[in-house]
Amino acid sequence: MPTVSDRSRLISIVQSRQNARVRELRAAFARTGREVSEVIGIEGEHLIAEALRSNTRLRTVFVRRDPASPDSARRDGTLRILDRLALPAAVPIVELTPAVFDSAVETESPQGIAALVEPPTFSFAEALRGANPLVILTAALQDPGNLGTLIRSAEAFGASGVIALPGTVSVWNSKVLRASAGSAFRVPVVAEKSSLAFATLAERHIPVFAAMPASVDAIPCSRADLTGPAAFLIGNEGSGLSAELLDRADQRISIPMPGPVESLNAAVAASVLLYEAARQRRNR
Repeated sequence: MPTVSDRSRLISIVQSRQNARVRELRAAFARTGREVSEVIGIEGEHLIAEALRSNTRLRTVFVRRDPASPDSARRDGTLRILDRLALPAAVPIVELTPAVFDSAVETESPQGIAALVEPPTFSFAEALRGANPLVILTAALQDPGNLGTLIRSAEAFGASGVIALPGTVSVWNSKVLRASAGSAFRVPVVAEKSSLAFATLAERHIPVFAAMPASVDAIPCSRADLTGPAAFLIGNEGSGLSAELLDRADQRISIPMPGPVESLNAAVAASVLLYEAARQRRNR
């Protein structure tokens, strides 16, 4: 796809908060629920670069103009970001005054660049792709940082996908996206009802391992056979896994901890389990 770095592509500066493009950007960042939208808002050079690397389509890029002269150092810095990104030629670039830009984005100290992008869509089948799928099931995981970190770990350790059970925060929440550092654009994350999720896993002969604190009926993860297809069931940050979900699991596993800590952060626990599965698969 052809790209350009010509700074003359900047659209005339927008000074109104009621501009249609600005309203669309503000609305995209305001969506924090699970509603489906054709566009989402992302912010910062790294996340935009990850979206481009993932072949995610950018609708519009917004840059923050310094209130000083057009040749100010801050404006030059923003333009250097555009040069590094080498945006596709078809992507319009809108320059906003600081007040208008800051009114539309979420972070308190914005980098000065944001974008509207079309999020990728994934199917349940894609989340279970491959001959030896490794899946994470999130049960009402509500903290955006936890889900984003979990998705990043899923990509790092070769998981096939993430199944978000009811109550889990939206993958397109802006805080989830930032915590995932771009992995959310590539790892299939699919929201699904618990009944269908467990039924599909059973049909595919993918055992479900419920992560929980050490107990008499939970075996250490190092003793569980994770070399074959596996799905890790990760509970809510505060309440853990419900009795109903535990009953649906095929096996209960725990992470041995010699220190005086009862449990781990949900994302940390998922990361440790993913590492253990990757270790076993590498050494089999």
